[in-house]
Amino acid sequence: MTSSCDETVDAFLNRVREAWNAGDAQAYAAQFSEDASYIAFIGEAILGRPEIERTHHEVFTVWQKGTRMIVKPIDVRTVDVDTSVVTTIGGVGTQPALGYDKFQTYVLRRREGRWLCVAFQNTAMSEGAKRAYND
Repeated sequence: MTSSCDETVDAFLNRVREAWNAGDAQAYAAQFSEDASYIAFIGEAILGRPEIERTHHEVFTVWQKGTRMIVKPIDVRTVDVDTSVVTTIGGVGTQPALGYDKFQTYVLRRREGRWLCVAFQNTAMSEGAKRAYND
């Protein structure tokens, strides 16, 4: 059973995935609020949409060039009508079959009828979690 809130969260995650798969740093950064905080799995804090875009331009043209993303929500918690906390599993790579190797937490705020991420945390999975989520 899917509520309209879940569908909207899914639409947000689809926009994130599509921007990543296109290697489009501007479209990717547009999914985040102007003042968003973004904690990368390597332990770096990226603050603000302009910095998210600048950093991801490098990500898409150097370190993760040609990769695609998978992302799947495992928990959606509605705080209020305009705020949701979404926990996902995800992965990136170039292989035909990608596996999940990260947990992400998105704090979403609805602005003008559209979800934007105001805070993001990306954490590597333990080996046990990889086994559990990839079976």
